[in-house]
Amino acid sequence: MDHFLYRNGVMHAEDVPLTDIAARVGTPFYVYSTATLTRHFQLFEEALGDLPHLICFAMKSNSNQAVIKHLASLGAGMDVVSGGEYLRAKAAGVPGEKIVFSGIGKTADEMRLALTGGIRQFNVESEPEMQRLSRVAVELGAKAPITIRVNPDVDAKTHAKIATGRSEDKFGIPIARAREVYALAASLPGLEVIGIDVHIGSQLTDLEPFEIAYNKVAELTHQLRADGHTISRLDLGGGLGIPYERSNSAPPLPIEYGEVIKRTVGHLGCEIEIEPGRLISGNAGLLVASTIYVKNGEGRDFLILDAAMNDLIRPAMYGAWHDIVPVLEPTPGAEQAPYDIVGPVCESGDTFAKQRNMPPVKEGDLIAFRSAGAYGAVMSSEYNTRPLIPEVLVKGDQFAVIRARPSFDDIINRDTVPEWV
Repeated sequence: MDHFLYRNGVMHAEDVPLTDIAARVGTPFYVYSTATLTRHFQLFEEALGDLPHLICFAMKSNSNQAVIKHLASLGAGMDVVSGGEYLRAKAAGVPGEKIVFSGIGKTADEMRLALTGGIRQFNVESEPEMQRLSRVAVELGAKAPITIRVNPDVDAKTHAKIATGRSEDKFGIPIARAREVYALAASLPGLEVIGIDVHIGSQLTDLEPFEIAYNKVAELTHQLRADGHTISRLDLGGGLGIPYERSNSAPPLPIEYGEVIKRTVGHLGCEIEIEPGRLISGNAGLLVASTIYVKNGEGRDFLILDAAMNDLIRPAMYGAWHDIVPVLEPTPGAEQAPYDIVGPVCESGDTFAKQRNMPPVKEGDLIAFRSAGAYGAVMSSEYNTRPLIPEVLVKGDQFAVIRARPSFDDIINRDTVPEWV
């Protein structure tokens, strides 16, 4: 469910016509719906119900200050994967005890930052990281609370570039070695073992991989407790998929995902953490662009937009699908024709869709990319000296720019030319 609907022939974000935003801020731009963010967060709260739990929003999906501040106001914790994300969370008012630090390459400086600023836990991914974290904690006179990320060797049945739980993936400790690694952790003076972490991938549209992985975590919990470890918290990761292509069958709902959690690990008496990102923010956002040209080619026609791969890289990187629709509602029964929908960057990879059926489109028409609220703005760049595009947040009939478009002078003046050039 989202709050982007046609009204009186114009697509709205909640109660705001997208044409009004385009007139005010120019295109391209991202726009997010507060109501959709709220609803999707609440779906996970309802799914976990009476289980002791904390929902930590995966900030790598969307780290705008306004977005994370709003989610924090609903009770969300944050899952961060860098020192920069940690500082973003703190700047948005998220207390350290609600921030989980994930990622395979934490530096000593990032560890110090979190230990001095407050942290709920580190999700540790390797023995060298564990040893370094212990040294840093001892230097600071602190104890670092940790879970250890185990790799359960489960195929998440998702895109290879976002699968994280197979034996060949770079993440976590092989679950077969977990007991010896936990023994090492218990022997290190700067660490406090509090639980287990697992995350098998992103954009999962099948619950079976979750069930297999969580059953393995339940078995490991019993083994580690028998070994004398305190396992009071299970971080189960995120990864539940969203319906990028609305003509296809919908992925499982959070309530169904919650039933898997209750069935597999709900009896263990542990506090449950989950780290959804895409399902909270993905369908809460659109990318809106203008049509620069309609070009007739050899055997195919092109819609050339003012948005490009540097603004939304998912199609170029993953071959990802986004539903693409006109902002002005087509007339019923309008004849459709196939177009390659592309951006202006001088690379063939700057293609959003090939031979996508669209109703009639002309120069200047606004086009909306659905499901662009996750891994859109956060992965954008200034390639070709194209400014980062504005982000806009809507609430009811109000909207505000929450990240402004920089000027060309802003971009160019960040460079420093040495005197000897």
